[in-house]
Amino acid sequence: MFFNDHNPPHFHVQYESHRAMVAIRELTMLKGELPPRVRALVLEWADLHRTELLANWESLRSTGQFEPIEPLV
Repeated sequence: MFFNDHNPPHFHVQYESHRAMVAIRELTMLKGELPPRVRALVLEWADLHRTELLANWESLRSTGQFEPIEPLV
């Protein structure tokens, strides 16, 4: 996520040479592409942490701060 980024709430993903933007509420790809396995892992992680992602989105926009989110293990 980036400070003061545009709506809708989303996060950015970078994997090797691939880049993508994922909508947090809908868990859809807004832009870019990821390999199928990476996409599945990213969406699984985002589904598990959707509440935290949305809280970070709001916090970044209001205070510029965020809380780390656990990786998928």
